[in-house]
Amino acid sequence: MTLLSQINDPADLRRLPISKLQTVADEIREYMIETLSKIGGHTGASLGPVELLIALHYSLDTPRDKLVIDIGHQAYAHKILTGRRDQFPTIRQYNGLSGFLRREESEYDVFNAAHAGTSISSALGIAAARDLKNENFNVVAFIGDAGLTAGMALEGINQVGHLKKRMIILLNDNEMSISPNVGALSGYLNRIRGARPYNEFKHEVEEWLKVIPAFGELMLSSAKAVKDTLARAFIPGALWEELGLKYMGPINGHDINSVLQTLEEAKAESGPVLIHALTVKGKGYEPAERDKAAWHGTSAFEIATGKFIKEPVTAPAYTAVFAQATIDLMREDERIVAITAAMPDGTGISKVMKEFPDRTFDTAIAEQHAVTFAAGMATEGLKPIAAIYSSFLQRAFDQIFHDVVLMGLDVTFALDRAGVAGADGPTHHGLMDFAYLRPMPGFVIMAPKDENELRHMLKTAVMYDGPASLRYPRGSGVGVPMDEAIHTLEIGKAEIVREGSDVAILGIGSEVSYCEKAAERLALEGVNATVVNARFVKPLDTELILALARSHGAIVTAEDHYLMGGFGSAVMELLEEHQMNEVRVLRLGFPDQLIEHASQSLLLAKYGLDADGIYSQVREFVASKFSFEPVYSR
Repeated sequence: MTLLSQINDPADLRRLPISKLQTVADEIREYMIETLSKIGGHTGASLGPVELLIALHYSLDTPRDKLVIDIGHQAYAHKILTGRRDQFPTIRQYNGLSGFLRREESEYDVFNAAHAGTSISSALGIAAARDLKNENFNVVAFIGDAGLTAGMALEGINQVGHLKKRMIILLNDNEMSISPNVGALSGYLNRIRGARPYNEFKHEVEEWLKVIPAFGELMLSSAKAVKDTLARAFIPGALWEELGLKYMGPINGHDINSVLQTLEEAKAESGPVLIHALTVKGKGYEPAERDKAAWHGTSAFEIATGKFIKEPVTAPAYTAVFAQATIDLMREDERIVAITAAMPDGTGISKVMKEFPDRTFDTAIAEQHAVTFAAGMATEGLKPIAAIYSSFLQRAFDQIFHDVVLMGLDVTFALDRAGVAGADGPTHHGLMDFAYLRPMPGFVIMAPKDENELRHMLKTAVMYDGPASLRYPRGSGVGVPMDEAIHTLEIGKAEIVREGSDVAILGIGSEVSYCEKAAERLALEGVNATVVNARFVKPLDTELILALARSHGAIVTAEDHYLMGGFGSAVMELLEEHQMNEVRVLRLGFPDQLIEHASQSLLLAKYGLDADGIYSQVREFVASKFSFEPVYSR
């Protein structure tokens, strides 16, 4: 029997002698590699911090002590140790474990987290609440070095240093986020990696002062000030103490004894402590250690070779098409620049970087900064393309309005992972961008029906003199031929892709192809549907939509977005504005609830947004004499 099979919660872990903990770490890694080789997941990201998480649960009295983990990429060992070992093969699968932290899933998941940078602020809030309630427990924020580049994390550290609450920040420093880290803070941490440990240096300074006759004794009367002054001069880690935190490290994050000893010292402190632990991303699996970026998150793979197992590709990915179109446009116009927020590979900007290194910028995990950085460039006549996931751009809502829209600046937002994002679940689904961008005056909002139209929309957005967005889903395109030249589209003009007379189906973005397939099936039953590729959510093609409303009397809208505030809402507002209340409308989209994690195809089918779902709902809608409400399958 393995040691891991005997651990059903952290209390079981704490019954083991320290000498057995490395064996537990080895067994966890073996279990993760075996499981993730079949289903994929955040493989490299979770292999690295195994010893850190074991030490934390061993040293802390969880769940009484609060362990707040920043994002879930590094939390798989935490899940395995906290009663979810047997469920681990279901991670990121439909009705299975979430890939991230979920309070609804376990009492050990203290704070829901899937967007980086939240752990320090939330942990400080917990510590402040503890003190107000006169309670006594430890609070630890576990954050990766990439998470520190998030503005929110730095704001949290600023407040930690001010309030001086008793808490621990454990910094897991592996020099990586999803891609290699960038920025001055990353360089600062690299300098600490190469320096002598801060506390060791302070001890040596004290011993040195003691051997100085008389003068040394006098200096020792203010030894702390002297030690800290010298440390600040020679050791980069002193910056943390300038910010009000006691700094411990750097330590080897794979040495459980060292981590445990440091945790015990940190728990004895009366104020905030930052423990700087060095780890290797992908630790314990050679392919993951060798290519850290590729192994951050993976599909299934062959354990022996490290070869990824992927489904056959029938069309180019939207991300790849966007990247090439960006390169083509940048070749034509030197004013165009590209920006990403720590997602160069995920957004395709890494390909752009290779050709235009001086005109491509990675801001690290700082979406707010990325948007205002783009705005600053736009004031100087450049044409920035900010490639940011739909759900990540939510974090910069105010910057979009205050720093771009109010000045009418020429910034293009390329929203990857729009619609349902699959196994990453509700934190990563891009289901709100229509709603949060529609109220912004002067904003043009587009969604292409296929990968070829994406290229034309990108140029349309770049050439539009003002803020504009285009959104596209994760995964492969439709598989259509590509036009040789990229051209602009007429702003606010839709496209009829199928003529009919009984009902008008208005699709936006990736839903258009499903609408076409549904219309083909409806035609076999004598229902003739007009299918429209709306192209624009703002401005709408008012003339066409009103004409279809008059001629058909029944309109269906379909979108891979929440219904509230989305494309269908915009169409309803248009009809209401023109007092066309007699027109029957069926809006298809996602309901007012959190959408769980599952494959994109499963979620579209579940909520009636694939071809079959649209066909059946439109069929019933046309047959019904009264308004029809869609019923989602359960």
